[in-house]
Amino acid sequence: MAGEAEQPPSALFPTLSPQGLALWRWMRQHPQAPMFRNQSGPRLSAAAQQACRWRQGLWRHAPLPPPGLPGQRPWWMDVWLARRWPHIPAWAAMAPRQLHWGEMPTHQRADLSADLARHVWATHPRAAQEPLICFSTSGTTGHPLKVPSLPSVAADYRAFHQRALAHFGIRLRARAGQVGVVLAGFQQRCFTYASVNPLQGDCGVVKLNLAPHEWRHAEDRAAYLDALAPELISGDTVSLAELAELPLRHRPRALLSTSMALSQGLRQHLEARFACPVLDLYSMNEAGPIALWRPAEQAWQPLQPGLFIEIVDEDGHPLPEGELGEITLTGGFNPLLPLLRYRTGDHARWVRRPSGWMLADLHGRSPVRFACTDGRWLNNIELTHLLQRHPLRRWAVHQAASGALHLRLDPLPATTTRQAIEQALQHLLGPWPLQTSALMADDKVRQYSRDEP
Repeated sequence: MAGEAEQPPSALFPTLSPQGLALWRWMRQHPQAPMFRNQSGPRLSAAAQQACRWRQGLWRHAPLPPPGLPGQRPWWMDVWLARRWPHIPAWAAMAPRQLHWGEMPTHQRADLSADLARHVWATHPRAAQEPLICFSTSGTTGHPLKVPSLPSVAADYRAFHQRALAHFGIRLRARAGQVGVVLAGFQQRCFTYASVNPLQGDCGVVKLNLAPHEWRHAEDRAAYLDALAPELISGDTVSLAELAELPLRHRPRALLSTSMALSQGLRQHLEARFACPVLDLYSMNEAGPIALWRPAEQAWQPLQPGLFIEIVDEDGHPLPEGELGEITLTGGFNPLLPLLRYRTGDHARWVRRPSGWMLADLHGRSPVRFACTDGRWLNNIELTHLLQRHPLRRWAVHQAASGALHLRLDPLPATTTRQAIEQALQHLLGPWPLQTSALMADDKVRQYSRDEP
């Protein structure tokens, strides 16, 4: 292994079983394993594991809060606020006691980035029992952030993934001696390790980078994944698209796509390639998994019983059913960073479906209007509906003040497909000058943008 000093297994896995130790060594020492650059482990005591099991059992089955429509709040909100208000400096500075909900201001990523300590419950009891960990996120808004967390918080993601999998009839089965999940990246450099999950019988957990330079031989990627035979594979649109190109024989029970918008075309391609469900999760480092895409209902199913979701206007007022606004969060499962009316920068609308309240027309950042040649304006959601039909990893559309369009695609399709996309875009917006090129930037590009005249 390269990149850092070795830590003994006892420091990473306080309750490691002999079978778990053997699996951990095998995953790291396999002749076709990648160059693991880091070490990571659950660092959970037996008592912390028991607390995780209790919380996760509750969260898997507890009812979801009501939608954040005008005048609606969950029954637990007043108690939740009162418990935290004195301990969060930014909240306590607003008023000595919690404010009426109608007076509660919204917060955003820039507030956390400017002075994170004022939004953290640093003296939470669990902070004294577990080591602090931080997740760095660059975001898309120009406000980098380090999210404070705990090993138990990382473990608790499992509850919401299980809740999402249950919608597809999948119950986790991996146990001792088996690999539960592979977390796949495809980057120039990323955090990579082999670990085990004590909450699931010390089954294996592997975080790896599919970039060929992280392997002794490029063909080792498929061979190692076939040897691991993981129950689940998780990644973003870029890494999952790369995974589909490998001559992999193993078929996971499900793929999980996180952090980046998954187009309908790519989802269908992955489903056909691996003959398994592809779960599209809307998530962020500040809040974890927020919602699951339900194809049959064409909407997003909220996942967290302790996360209250509002759709608000520019002034922070909750919007009624069907109106498009900014997704705003209160609650969460990270005790160090409770969220209070936290504006995500993403937009959606509340809709009613047979399975209950869901979010529709979800898209990132503020909506961007695109000018048509006939003088009309279209919301960028119309472009999303057009482009997501194709098996693209990512795309970006920019409109100059003159109306000219620059379309960037990853991957850049073959000529016939590219021309079909160009014709559809010009049919939608009119015959503006259109340039199409490959999207070569990193994965934090702004998807839609426009220069104002």
